[in-house]
Amino acid sequence: MRKFAAISLAGIMAFGALPVMAEETSTEEASTEAATEAGSEAAESDQVENNWEPFAENVTLRVPVYDRGVEGVPDVTNNYWTQWIQENFGDKYNITVEYVPITRTDVMTSYALLAADQNLPTILMEYDYPKLSTWVNDGYLTSFDMDAFKEVAPNYYARMEADGQIPYTTIGDETYFALASNPNYNINYRWQTFVRMVWLKQVGYDHVPTKRDEYLDAMKKIQEAGLCEHPGGGTMITGLGSDQNHAYREYPFNELDWAMYGDYNIPALGTDANYNLLKRANEDYNNGITDPEYYLIDGETAKANFINGDAYSYGCYISSDMPVLTSFYETNPDAELAIYPVVTEDDTAADGITVTPAYRSNNPFGMMVGFSSSATEDELKAAWMYLEWMCNDDVLFTMQYGIEGENFNYNEDGLPVSVADYSGDYKQGYNSSGDYWSCETASKAAGTIEDVIYATTPHNLPQDFTQDVIDFYYARQEIAEKYAVADCLYASSMENTSEYQQTLVTLYKEARDTLTMCTPEEFDEKYQQYTDDFNDAGFADITEERKAAFEDGNTTRLPEAQKAAE
Repeated sequence: MRKFAAISLAGIMAFGALPVMAEETSTEEASTEAATEAGSEAAESDQVENNWEPFAENVTLRVPVYDRGVEGVPDVTNNYWTQWIQENFGDKYNITVEYVPITRTDVMTSYALLAADQNLPTILMEYDYPKLSTWVNDGYLTSFDMDAFKEVAPNYYARMEADGQIPYTTIGDETYFALASNPNYNINYRWQTFVRMVWLKQVGYDHVPTKRDEYLDAMKKIQEAGLCEHPGGGTMITGLGSDQNHAYREYPFNELDWAMYGDYNIPALGTDANYNLLKRANEDYNNGITDPEYYLIDGETAKANFINGDAYSYGCYISSDMPVLTSFYETNPDAELAIYPVVTEDDTAADGITVTPAYRSNNPFGMMVGFSSSATEDELKAAWMYLEWMCNDDVLFTMQYGIEGENFNYNEDGLPVSVADYSGDYKQGYNSSGDYWSCETASKAAGTIEDVIYATTPHNLPQDFTQDVIDFYYARQEIAEKYAVADCLYASSMENTSEYQQTLVTLYKEARDTLTMCTPEEFDEKYQQYTDDFNDAGFADITEERKAAFEDGNTTRLPEAQKAAE
């Protein structure tokens, strides 16, 4: 992993399930027939390309899939598309594909419970390197021979190699990961924050305020106009990655500070950036902008609050079908929304705190795929075959877009356009079934970036946000080289992280709520006390471990555009 030093990260983020299959014989028969027809071409090309022989004895391949708790999506473990995969992949090679639900908001607990039952899935997947590193340390993952992987999955390997991902597949001298692609990883254009533009216009704003003092003024006027008592809304702190302080850091960045404190999984309590972020949270709470009971508000409640007029903004991933926006306009037929624009310059407010346009870049790879340490040789091979089969162009297209005439239609340019609000027998899972094909890539792709954005934005709403997202994309592209900051990744085994991470996350949740709700006069004293407690609970040991990894050359490095001259 010392190869990391030679790699530039220059150029450079989710929710019970209602089954639509309904266990009706007619639906299942139709699904089987359509699966055979739709998958025949993909299956045929796969057989010729890979030339795999079926296993002599049936192999069970257990694959994780996120259960996001989103209403209106099929049962994540048994639906038309899981049957399609079994029909076109599993049955052909004598593999039984089982899907294992993983709670999206508490991934680590889900896997820990499976491990405790000695029932880990064959494949373990996550987006965050520290989580995978923890699984290595805890013995969940097996190392493997990349040459053997390449022999079974040559196309998957070739794509990793072309994307420059091979150096990220190891920890120490052992190979543990296969990596999905992540197009436009440094732009993050698919996460958008929608704001109530009609409220802004009612209080005299013709634009979305991005500067702090202007934002406070707008929120005060919204309150005074009786439009919303607590326009900032709020949600409970849920755990890993709750606070991202990138915009509060100083740039260019000190590289050692980045390596020691830049990881977002464990918030860097005690740093200036975290202090300023929480100082602003305290100010919003004491001004009544934040809902005083935010600590009881989960994701679904936050969504309902936005729809019902109890919050000014709501952030979510965009997709061709967005039930939250459909419900919003049904409830507010005369409303107008706007997308929060890209900030392109620093802002120093009256409180003396400066924020920059910086934001957390995704990694130059998508889903990280590991394999259970209890997997047999045949199970491991079946997992590799699954990855290779999924990256077949025909298979991937079908998984992403579905059935022509049902899930999508071609437009005049020959590009697939998803059918909004589709609810038929072939209904896809969350975000175009993304949790099934995320092992290969992080996003759908067809045509230019404008075409991709068009295909992944909704067109059945009173407002069309396609151009807004395109503008957002290009604005982010202009600042990405300097301000899209990827987390530092550590090649060595981070034992202190594994030991103390959960304790620190729990302590941070307590600190975050206390520091948000205390009086401004109490803030500094309480912040220092929690900082001391945080370091004593293991954070000091973690940062020293990170420092050692950096100095030993076992980490990624900052691109020159983000690095302060030493």
